[in-house]
Amino acid sequence: MSKQSLDHQGKDLSLVNCTVSGLLALVLTIPLHEFFHFATDLIYGRDVIWFSAVAVQSGDNIDLMTLSSFHRIMLAGGSASIINIIIGLVLFVIIINVSMGPMMRIFLTQYMGMHLSVGFGYFMIGGMFGGFGDWGNVLGLFDESTVVIMRIVLAVIGSIGVVFTFFALNYMSYYFIKDPGDKSERFYVALRLHLIPFIASFAFAAIVDMNSILMKEGYVDAHPMFNILVRFMLIAFFWAFMFTWVMVKPPKKSRFLYPLVMEPQVVLWVVTAILLAIDLFVLAPGIRIS
Repeated sequence: MSKQSLDHQGKDLSLVNCTVSGLLALVLTIPLHEFFHFATDLIYGRDVIWFSAVAVQSGDNIDLMTLSSFHRIMLAGGSASIINIIIGLVLFVIIINVSMGPMMRIFLTQYMGMHLSVGFGYFMIGGMFGGFGDWGNVLGLFDESTVVIMRIVLAVIGSIGVVFTFFALNYMSYYFIKDPGDKSERFYVALRLHLIPFIASFAFAAIVDMNSILMKEGYVDAHPMFNILVRFMLIAFFWAFMFTWVMVKPPKKSRFLYPLVMEPQVVLWVVTAILLAIDLFVLAPGIRIS
């Protein structure tokens, strides 16, 4: 039994709290990513036909080839992942430097991981696989020689960023671990903070896809590889679990601040359930704008 569980009376609900927090982080990241696309379209005056939790369908009232390279990249799909990365890095700095309660620290750690995973993940997918996702749309607007360079840059930045995310999540684990040398305690925390939320988020994202406008439009069937790659962008949480548990040497000096929250977090549970339902049944099928 974990040392943390011995320090508290009553039922240990830390697994529930961390899993629900992870799902909240997911549902506040993926639709927000799509909102960034939506906002970019509005800023540039582009018509938006559908907005959904998984995609934004835009009109062709703007000739992208008449724009400069920077504006072409931003409008064709690059803006959202760039903003995800910026948000994730800002959250990293906040978590390290700002004092906060344990539940907020759990959520912000997972929220940071979601933003960095999506942002750097799209860079990596665009660089390695070319024709998929946001950066696949961007690459289609440039000549072949430029695309080769862009794919190398995207792959390098994305890969470095994904590795950074592994280690950033691993670093944050030790705010909840009293004894860094205790392997069982590392497992206890990493399972709750990273692995189970990863599995739950992966499963929920797949369910959302099945009820999404992408499925209705046949995109998921036509591009099954993209669907797999997008969900595996969250793999940083799995590796954070492995790093914390057995793969990365723990710090010599403790960074412990709080144990994982074991008491019921009813407000968190209710708010997350409502947002998950909205995401699945309202945003995923899509809202017609024009």
